[in-house]
Amino acid sequence: MDDDLWDHPQDASLLADSDTGEDPEESHRGGFGEFGGEATGLIDRTFRERIVLAGVALGRADAEATDASMDELARLVDTAGADPVARVLQQRETPDRATYVGQGKVEELRMVSESLDADTVVFDNELTPAQQGNLEDSLKRSALDRTAVILDIFAQNASSPEGRAQVELAQLRYRLPRLRRSGKTFSQQGGGIGTRGPGETQLEVDRRRLMRRVARLESDLRRIRKNRSTQSKARRRTSNRAVAIVGYTNAGKSTLLNRLTDAGVLVQDRLFATLDATTRRLQLPGGEAVYVSDTVGFIRKLPHQLVEAFKSTLDVVVDADLLVHVVDASDPDPEGSIAAVRTVLEEIGAGEVPELYVFNKADIDPAAAYRLVERDPGSVAVSSTTGEGIDDLLAVVARRLRRQTIVAELAVPYDRGDVLAMAHREGEVMESTESEGGWRILVRVDEGSAGRLADFRIDQPPPEAEVGG
Repeated sequence: MDDDLWDHPQDASLLADSDTGEDPEESHRGGFGEFGGEATGLIDRTFRERIVLAGVALGRADAEATDASMDELARLVDTAGADPVARVLQQRETPDRATYVGQGKVEELRMVSESLDADTVVFDNELTPAQQGNLEDSLKRSALDRTAVILDIFAQNASSPEGRAQVELAQLRYRLPRLRRSGKTFSQQGGGIGTRGPGETQLEVDRRRLMRRVARLESDLRRIRKNRSTQSKARRRTSNRAVAIVGYTNAGKSTLLNRLTDAGVLVQDRLFATLDATTRRLQLPGGEAVYVSDTVGFIRKLPHQLVEAFKSTLDVVVDADLLVHVVDASDPDPEGSIAAVRTVLEEIGAGEVPELYVFNKADIDPAAAYRLVERDPGSVAVSSTTGEGIDDLLAVVARRLRRQTIVAELAVPYDRGDVLAMAHREGEVMESTESEGGWRILVRVDEGSAGRLADFRIDQPPPEAEVGG
C-alpha cells in the first residue's frame, strides 16, 4: 500500500482560488512544455510560480533522508524564483513506468494543484521524457523534475561566457529528448513547387537546429578545456602548488576564499550563488606561494548533464595538489553532504587527490564543529565569517603540501646559473652557501622538479647511465 502525505501550510482562503469559473486547462500558467512560460526558461520568472512538490520514497528509503531531500527541493524552488505551496509524498517499491507515481497519485496531484491554483508540479525524482509528457497530459500543467530546477538556477547565476556556454549545453542536452509539440502547427510541412513530398516537420527542424547548437558548444568547450590543460602543464613546470576549494553548495567556499585572499567573490546565502571558478594567489606561513581556486558547489542528485558540461571548469579540481573540502558544520546531515561531494569527485576523476576536511561555520554551532574535528583527526574547524581557525587552516595546508615535496641537497657549479635559477623558480630554497667548486643548495621541490635536478643532487647517487646495446 502507498503511504500518502499531503502537507501545505496555506490559508484556507487559498482553496477558494480555484473557484474562478475558469477552465484550468485554459487559465493555467506554466513554466515549461506546451503549457506556457518563457521559451528559453524552465521556470517562468516573469511571475512567482506556485509549485506543488512531489516526492517518492522508493523501497525502504529512510524517512528522514526523504524529508531532508524535500526540504532541499523547496529551497531550490525558492532560489529559482518560485513559491512551494504544497507537498505530496508517496511510498512505493518501484517507480511507475508511465507516470512514476501511479494513476491514483497523479489524480491527487491534479486535485491539489487545482485547489491551490498551482502552476507547476516539481518532482524530487528524475523523470524520463515519456513520464514527463504523460504527467503534463494528465495534470494539465507543467511537470518538472529536480534536474530542471537546478538547471534553471544555474542559468540564472552563470555570468562568464564559459559558464553561460556550459549551462546552455546542459540545458540543451536536457531538452533534446523532451522536445515535443502538439497541434496542427507542428505537423504541417512545407509546400510549393519543388518542395512537395514528405519534407520535414517543424519538430525535426527544431531538433536539428538544437543539435547543431550542441555541437558548436561542445567544440567551444573542448577548446577551452585544451587551453586549461596547457596552462596546467605550464604550472606543473613551476613551483606553484594548486589548492582547490570544494564542498556542498552554500557551505561557505566563497566566503573562505575571500577570507584567505581578499578575492572579492560574490557571497550570498543562497544555493549556487557562485558558478565560475576563481583563482587567487595565497602566501602560506612558511613563505610558499600557492594558487587557491573556488569551484562550483555540489549537491545531492547533481544532474549528470551539469557534471559533463562543467568538466572544463572542474579540471582545476582534478589537477589540484590538495582539495580543501568545506563542510557546513551546522548542517543537520553533514555526512550526507560529504557523501554527495565525494560522489561527484569520483565521477570527475578527482577521487585520489589528497583531501583536507574543513568544518566551516563554527561560530554558528561550535559544539558540532569540534565534534566533527574529533571524529576526523587532521581536519580543522573554522569560521570564514569571523576568521576563527584560519591560522590553523593555513598551517595545516602548508604542512600537507610539504609532505608532497622532497628536500634535496644540490651541488651546482658556478657556470650553471641556469640550474640555480631553476631551483629558485621551481622550489623553495631553504639554504644556499658558496664553496670552492660552486653553490651548495638545500631546496624543497616536488617530485617532478627533483627529477630534473637529479644530476646535481649530492644527497643520493645520480641516476645510472643507460648502457647501449
